[in-house]
Amino acid sequence: MASTTFSGPVTSTNGFIGALTGNITGNIAGTGSITHTPTAINATATATAAQVATGYITSTSVGTVTITLPTGTLLGAALSATRGTIFDLYVDNTAGASVVTVAVATNGILSSGAADTPGSFGDLTIAAGATGLARFTIMFSSATAYVFTRTA
Repeated sequence: MASTTFSGPVTSTNGFIGALTGNITGNIAGTGSITHTPTAINATATATAAQVATGYITSTSVGTVTITLPTGTLLGAALSATRGTIFDLYVDNTAGASVVTVAVATNGILSSGAADTPGSFGDLTIAAGATGLARFTIMFSSATAYVFTRTA
């Protein structure tokens, strides 16, 4: 199969086969799945922009862990973000034995849902065990600032 590079929109009536590489913007629709390569963070730390850019963080710690996200400037650069960029981050604590909490850094702002209703969709803690999965959405208001909330 040949490799082709496009600079504009691509449409297929029969779907796409193969791996996608590079930056993807816009909507992805269809019947398949996206597989992330996980990054492990098993102690309280500030995640690097590269770790967050994988889109999937795991923790298997027996102790409480706080993962602080990188600054808006670092994360924006890693994701080539501009105003309107939306990025989903998954945190998997199903193999952990204690709670994981996610925090924001400079130029990271908690959404009103995260700030006003921490017991519901704004909850920034992830339980250990079978229910220890969370999806967070990072929405950029500029190339160097983001709004952060839990969405699942």
